[in-house]
Amino acid sequence: HWKPTPSMIASFRGTVPHGLSLEIGDTGIFPSNYIHLKNACVKNKGQFEMVIPTEDSVITEMTSTLRDWGTMWKQLYVRNEGDLFHRLWHIMNEILDLRRQVLVGHLTHDRMKDVKRHITARLDWGNEQLGLDLVPRKEYAMVDPDEISITELYRLMEHRHRKKDTPVPASSHHLFVQMKSLMCSNLGEELEVIFSLFDSKENRPISERFFLRLNRNGLPKCPEKPERHCSLFVDLSSSELRKDIYITVHIIRIGRMGAGEKKNACNVQYRRPFGCAVLSIADLLAGDSKDDLILKVYMCNTESDWYQIHENIIKKLNVRYNLTGSNAGLAVSLQLFHGDIEQIRRDYTSMFTHGVSITRKLGFSNIIMPGEMRNDLYITIERGEFEKGGKSVARNVEVMMHIVDSGGQILKDFISFGSGEPPASKFHSFVLYHNNSPRWAELLKLPIPVDKFRGAHIRFEFRHCSTKEKGEKKLFGFSFVPLMQENGRTLPDGTHELIVHKCEENTNLQDSSRYLKLPFSKGILLGNNHQAIKTTKESFWITSFLCSTKLTQNGDMLDLLKWRAHPDKIAGCLTKLKEIDGSEIVKFLQDTLDTLFGILDENSQKYGSKVFDSLVHIINLLQDSKFHHFKPVMDTYIESHFAGALAYRDLIKVLKWHVDRITDMEIQEHIHEVLKAQEYIFKYIVQSRRLFSLATGGQNEEEFRCCIQELLMSIRFFLSQESKGASALSQSQAVFLCSFPAVYSELLKLFDVREVANLVHDTLGSLPTIMHVDESLQAVKLQCIGKTVESQLYTNPDSRYILLPVVLHHLHMHLQEQKDLTMCARILSNIFCFIKKNSSEKSVLEEIDVIVNSLLDILLRTILEITSRPQPSGSAMRLQFQDVTGEFVSCLLSLLRQMTDRHYQQLLDRFNTKDELRDFLLQIFTVFRILIRPEMFPKDWTVMRLVANNVIITTVLYLSDALRKNFLNENFDYKIWDSYFYLAVIFINQLCLQLEMFTPSKKKKVLEKYGDMRVTMGCEIFSMWQNLGKEFLKISKINSETK
Repeated sequence: HWKPTPSMIASFRGTVPHGLSLEIGDTGIFPSNYIHLKNACVKNKGQFEMVIPTEDSVITEMTSTLRDWGTMWKQLYVRNEGDLFHRLWHIMNEILDLRRQVLVGHLTHDRMKDVKRHITARLDWGNEQLGLDLVPRKEYAMVDPDEISITELYRLMEHRHRKKDTPVPASSHHLFVQMKSLMCSNLGEELEVIFSLFDSKENRPISERFFLRLNRNGLPKCPEKPERHCSLFVDLSSSELRKDIYITVHIIRIGRMGAGEKKNACNVQYRRPFGCAVLSIADLLAGDSKDDLILKVYMCNTESDWYQIHENIIKKLNVRYNLTGSNAGLAVSLQLFHGDIEQIRRDYTSMFTHGVSITRKLGFSNIIMPGEMRNDLYITIERGEFEKGGKSVARNVEVMMHIVDSGGQILKDFISFGSGEPPASKFHSFVLYHNNSPRWAELLKLPIPVDKFRGAHIRFEFRHCSTKEKGEKKLFGFSFVPLMQENGRTLPDGTHELIVHKCEENTNLQDSSRYLKLPFSKGILLGNNHQAIKTTKESFWITSFLCSTKLTQNGDMLDLLKWRAHPDKIAGCLTKLKEIDGSEIVKFLQDTLDTLFGILDENSQKYGSKVFDSLVHIINLLQDSKFHHFKPVMDTYIESHFAGALAYRDLIKVLKWHVDRITDMEIQEHIHEVLKAQEYIFKYIVQSRRLFSLATGGQNEEEFRCCIQELLMSIRFFLSQESKGASALSQSQAVFLCSFPAVYSELLKLFDVREVANLVHDTLGSLPTIMHVDESLQAVKLQCIGKTVESQLYTNPDSRYILLPVVLHHLHMHLQEQKDLTMCARILSNIFCFIKKNSSEKSVLEEIDVIVNSLLDILLRTILEITSRPQPSGSAMRLQFQDVTGEFVSCLLSLLRQMTDRHYQQLLDRFNTKDELRDFLLQIFTVFRILIRPEMFPKDWTVMRLVANNVIITTVLYLSDALRKNFLNENFDYKIWDSYFYLAVIFINQLCLQLEMFTPSKKKKVLEKYGDMRVTMGCEIFSMWQNLGKEFLKISKINSETK
């Protein structure tokens, strides 16, 4: 069944490529599978209407770009540019594949974002290779220059240009290690290989260990488990990629005491030193080669030097070591990765999918993350001093280590030899042959849970390893060390000399309660059982280091947290808080803050000032980059856990006390700390007041407002004080201004937006306006203005109109003196980012009024000044991205685009004499000539050039009327007319306006958006020329130029 076919209701010439000419009334049938209806919207209905598909803008861009590339791609073949021809073909196929993925629409949000990132990267690469225009984008989508401010457009263009030239250096780095094999002629026993990172400058390891086992052939023992023979050493800082950081590899063999003994001589196996290799991490920086490296393996000449063999190799003390064999070599694959670990997981999914162990830095990383749960005790078995025990030769000593819980049971699987190997229940040290003073230096990690820590201890058992046929290991003594003291403190970090207690029967160790009453360390013998001194001729040394987010070794910290048990110690504890290590404080951040406000509630009169100082110390501690990530923890505490409803009174009182004394103080370090902490002090004040209001139904509201007003009056008085040059007072003013903008959002939680805007206006208005004072203070003052413009307070139109005059006042002063131009440009750009094109809101029009009156003249002068400066040698473009010219130009264009008929009329009416008007017109025409120079913007910034030209021609049309009214006939001024026509001529001749040179699609887009601006300017030239009348004889040279 056929339905009537629709007929044409208007003629269509079909002059477009592949067009079909149709007349009114024509009918036709098209196969439905050849037709795909797309949803679209129409902009500017009428003669210049634009039909825009409602599909994803990335799809639209891909489609049009691929069409343009298709034509140019064929030309590459014709020009015999084979390399680019094939690369572009490959990229086009990739883009088509990615386009299909987007069109299907089955991608997750994260995957869609990732695909769009890949698409835009390839589009940009192709455009750059083909010499096409730079595309401004926001979140992977092309932006319409009419929908955003020109300053924002400029920033997007500049960002993409910078991104193309200067990749951001990574701050964290990760070393991938893969063990391949050990090549050596005298193998035949299983081996243990231990990798770690060593700082030869500080002479200490900086990472945990990566541990793996090799079979008798020198190959990884578990080839089916890749995580056992490769590891990623994570979180190396840029400062650790230097030549004195080394990868050290220690190799231990598992077998007989002597490598040359007969196989049946002994059934017991020992861990014995085999060899060592080292490599500077700087050797990897030359190139991240994935080729295998062969590291030479050395052995010490004297076995007792094994503990420091890596240091001897690094120092090249070759009299102390030699090669293990002529052909000995360790085959490893090493590669450095740069950037965030999560991004590396995404980029190298196969590496993590197949399995890779993670080897951490020793202890906490440079940045401690909140929520990080760790309770790792690092134990280094250092050395021992033992007697012969009645033997003619020295012993072969082996140390066996256990962890024993409070019930006397051995804890299972909490001794980690290194990543790559699951934790074990016991550890055997390597054995040094005939050595009564053995040095091991073996590092172990004990990841013991907090609930098993209290009451647990580590036991070290010492055995002599016989080389006779039976090969028995004979117990001769033991040492132990508790993990926690009775007062709740853990084993202190550092080296501990432990007592070696005599013991020859294993059964004597089964009941731990029998020996736990004995003294364990020579360092704490005094006050213990002195009878035990007779047994202390032998000693055993260990080094401990706790990395815990739950336990503390600090007695002062424990005293503070238990303040209610010892109220007489409160003042001392608050004083000592500043001496406690920051990592200890952040571990117990919530408990510490609860303690401070608990003490404040208990006796604010007595402890108010000390609690305030302690709070300031903790707030400033979180400014440290190491603890910066704990700021959200404090924010959560303030929002959800803080309960000090009365604290605001004391905090305001103490803060005002400090501010009132600033002008009288000579040494102001402490007040600097207070002023730096003002953001969070206000957070506590505001939250405390909110809690009080909720509890009391808003009582004492007027009293609170008065307190805040009085505090800000004290601040305004302190800010208004002038001092010549750098002084303690000006430094304090600078510190205050740095953090003051962060307070605005807190005040908005309690006060109306207009109230806060007026408070801020008055505070910033109190700053001294003299420019010859301390220059660093002037810079900080401008930064404060900049942060104000970027703040939440400025986004509201009501508050913006209140703040704008004081912001423009300070900007005008700096521009007049040509100081801090970079910051001035940034502030101006931010101001215009809030003002979108064609916004007819009354508030926006009023803002434009204020800006025109305050800044237009100085903005024009600034551009003339900075563009007339000599450029650095070798620079082809006037606009350098370290310079501010481009930002000032975008600000001027933004302002002119926003000006309406009324603004232009008010501007022209403002000139009292024709000379003033003449100077202004000459100035703006000169600036326009500068803006249309080819070197003003980079070659591929066509979008920016077209926007600039559109603004210029619109402004010229407004100003030409003033030219006709004021400078014709008896008032004719040759110079101004000459400047006008010269501008018009070079405008028309711009390369970026020659539409005939564009691709068809680009020409179509330009005509739809702007029309042919040469025609518009040509008509204006003709009209103005007609107005000249008889005056044209005086400027006949222009006539010849226009021809």
